[in-house]
Amino acid sequence: MNAIESFSGYGLEAPGEALKLPARPEPLAMKASETALIVVDMQNAYSTKGGYLDLAGFDVSSTGPVIEKIRQALATAHAAGIQVIFLQNGWDNGYVEAGGPGSPNWHKSNALKTMRKRPELAGTLLAKGGWDYQLVDQLTPQPGDIVVPKPRYSGFFNSHLDSTLRARGIRNLVFTGIATNVCVESTLRDGFHLEYFGVVLADATHQAGPEFAQQAALYNIETFFGWVSNVEDFCSTFASAEAAVSAL
Repeated sequence: MNAIESFSGYGLEAPGEALKLPARPEPLAMKASETALIVVDMQNAYSTKGGYLDLAGFDVSSTGPVIEKIRQALATAHAAGIQVIFLQNGWDNGYVEAGGPGSPNWHKSNALKTMRKRPELAGTLLAKGGWDYQLVDQLTPQPGDIVVPKPRYSGFFNSHLDSTLRARGIRNLVFTGIATNVCVESTLRDGFHLEYFGVVLADATHQAGPEFAQQAALYNIETFFGWVSNVEDFCSTFASAEAAVSAL
């Protein structure tokens, strides 16, 4: 007698239509039409020399390969008909949206703290309309992609992300971007609480801080809130969906 194969996912309700994404701790059953690729905060601030993370003392020297992995995932998502959503973190150039001393964000945001320590940077970090806030040139949204601004770590806080997903019948969220241990994990956790199935493509993410922060975030996600996969498995899994879209 064959052992019963264990896998998870919203797509379990229609297994004949779902694809099975290899993941830890078990594969996920997913349909392209009910899946979104979430690109978290791929802005100059988080991945480019001279951006906020770099100026705040975080190492961004190894973000180049992450950008390339995200490009690969984007190509597959577009071809397979998966909705692409870019999250973009920041505030108005007067920083009203960031909160004042009565907000914990004022005390914990490293961008705000860096500008207070270095007054010459005032008004430059994560300010809407500025270079720091802009998405990196290599990851330009395409027609049909959606950009969701957000004022805090989680993409669900004070944004239209949840309503955007629900209006399209999306239940599966595939995460890429920076930083794994901050905005990626925060958004995935909030998605879990809102009944979304979240999976992170580990090699298409990068941490803020030392390598152990990346591993700790992936452990938390795999163990408590979601699933962990990689770009190669994502692309190979949805190649059949890509072929189906091409045949239409």
